[in-house]
Amino acid sequence: MDGERDETVRLLWGPHPKPARGPRPRLDLDAIARAGIEIADAEGLAEVSMQRVAGRLGMTKMALYRYVPGKAELIALMVDVAIGPCPEPRDRREGWRERLEDWARGLITVFGRHPWALEVTVGPRVPGPGELSWLERAVAALDGTGLNGAERMDAAVLLVGHVRAITQQARAAGPGGGTEARLGAVLGELMEAHGERFPALTGALASVARSGGQDQAWEFGLQRILDGLAVLIDERAR
Repeated sequence: MDGERDETVRLLWGPHPKPARGPRPRLDLDAIARAGIEIADAEGLAEVSMQRVAGRLGMTKMALYRYVPGKAELIALMVDVAIGPCPEPRDRREGWRERLEDWARGLITVFGRHPWALEVTVGPRVPGPGELSWLERAVAALDGTGLNGAERMDAAVLLVGHVRAITQQARAAGPGGGTEARLGAVLGELMEAHGERFPALTGALASVARSGGQDQAWEFGLQRILDGLAVLIDERAR
């Protein structure tokens, strides 16, 4: 396992020595990763294999092994290329809240394009420079707020968790989306039959139906997380 991890570190972070013997490489790691990404985006991560990626690139599977030693390393490369470097802030004069809000919206867009990445960005693993740049940008946005390093890291993790949860819900809902509206419809039918057992839920659903306030979990959660951070930052300032 340590050997696999070391190989992943080398592929993601370099250096990438050129082979001393054999034919000159005609591909780079970015092109290989993007071939895998195209398959995963269209058909799901389960359909990605060394054989499929090699065929997409017009080469044999054995030739592909000259560049990437196995599927685990291939997926690590795919994740880092798919997530990519975090964009620079639109306006460096913005405050921490605006910067984190833009950051979160950018990250949910990335996961929305590549939802398969949710499956392989959990647990202990080696992140690449692109993925790590997102964490760097979030932590840096909180510089000068009075929060300590652990708190800034935890704030970033909290926001990532919200992004992941909403993306997973949208993925489960399928192409039509509307996760909360569809769940609300199911719950509404149940409350018609069993509402006396759940009076608070029945009342809340009735209010939602009157106000049309469904499918707001992303925005509501994002703003409440930022509100909570603002309270803590204000306390530190005092």
